[in-house]
Amino acid sequence: MIHPDFVRLHDDATAVLTDWHHPDPAQCALRDEYLAFLAERPDAMARECRTGHITASALVLDEDRTRVLLTLHPKVGRWLQLGGHCEVGDASLRAAAIRETQEEGGILDVTMSAMPIQIDRHPVSCAGGMSVHYDVEYLALVPRDAQEVISDESEDLRWFALDALPEGLDEKVQSMIDAALVAD
Repeated sequence: MIHPDFVRLHDDATAVLTDWHHPDPAQCALRDEYLAFLAERPDAMARECRTGHITASALVLDEDRTRVLLTLHPKVGRWLQLGGHCEVGDASLRAAAIRETQEEGGILDVTMSAMPIQIDRHPVSCAGGMSVHYDVEYLALVPRDAQEVISDESEDLRWFALDALPEGLDEKVQSMIDAALVAD
């Protein structure tokens, strides 16, 4: 039996992605794959869906959009945006991105974009096996003087100037930064 919160999240994710349009045709094609996955899997919001599940993340920028907050992910060993699994209690996909940002970044004053800035599907090792994260990625703006607080989900958590990003930054994170700089 699927938890009622995941049913509500499923409906929300379907509505958000149905209404979401992106200028990149590849992003629109990927959105259609997300919607097909949601239509096939009523459990698509729960991490227990082993074939894959919808996740929520956010690229955190200071309000001046000159610095980005990244986490050194312990499993991946790379600097990434904040985010993760949807959980019971999340009212929406956007709310899950806010919760993840607050938990992983320690910053409570977060202004989250109304709609995603992009989406990304990638394989992950999850719960002892391989799965797919269908990540829905938002933009989070925080005050310029916001102080990060590292959580136990990170090896490191750090602000980077946009002109001094870490070496070997994942191209998907760079793509999020590029999308964030032109987002409303």
